[in-house]
Amino acid sequence: MSKNLRVHKPYVIYEEKDHKFVWLGLDESEFEKGILTNQYLIVDGDQGALLDPGGYFVFERVFQNVSEFVKPENIKYILFSHQDPDVIGSLNLWMDMAPNATIYVSALWERFLPHLGVDVKGRIVVIPDEGTSIKLGNSEIRAIPAHFIHSPGNFHYYDVKSKVYFSGDLGAAAFPEGKWYLIVQNFEEHVKYMEGFHRRYLAHKKALDHLIGIMEKLDIEVIAPQHGAIFEGENVKKFINWLKSLDKVGVDYLWS
Repeated sequence: MSKNLRVHKPYVIYEEKDHKFVWLGLDESEFEKGILTNQYLIVDGDQGALLDPGGYFVFERVFQNVSEFVKPENIKYILFSHQDPDVIGSLNLWMDMAPNATIYVSALWERFLPHLGVDVKGRIVVIPDEGTSIKLGNSEIRAIPAHFIHSPGNFHYYDVKSKVYFSGDLGAAAFPEGKWYLIVQNFEEHVKYMEGFHRRYLAHKKALDHLIGIMEKLDIEVIAPQHGAIFEGENVKKFINWLKSLDKVGVDYLWS
């Protein structure tokens, strides 16, 4: 790790026996590389599943922090929510450093991955539009269809054992310079960092309402987004209720 980087260490969101859900840290240099991204690791026994491992510039930090919890050769899955470069930009590195990992991605994006200069033949599972169930050790991860939130082929991932819901770009917050926190404490104050993204980057209110219906049927204790801060406890309900309150998003907002 470069000596000039200051690193926030991983934070274990959930741990019971041999099952963990881990936030994989943040290096402060990322303030110079666009919107901050969150990466997560699910561990069950000696196996790991990596969620949206991020772009090229975060690879060193993510790899180092993953290695504290699971051997790279025991990363069983790399699970992608969608196709953006801040999600998949490090894939060529992970293909080498996690040689036994299977890649999960929407069927819409499979044919785009070779453009990253990586051969994914034999190592990719395409997720059908309706989602799928993924077995990790003695646990289950569900790929939840979240299409048009904001990608047309998009999935969230629900860890059944920990009850943590990885929401991809849903819940994204853009902090102003010098402002950052990992866990939302004051939800009402946090809204101002989320609103702009949700108004523009979600495609349509109908898509959002459909996903909310799915989320409300799940037993969710934590919502962990790819950008911004994590929602716990009562803030999970507050966040879902806030999503319901959005009258216009995407095309509704632009061309109502």
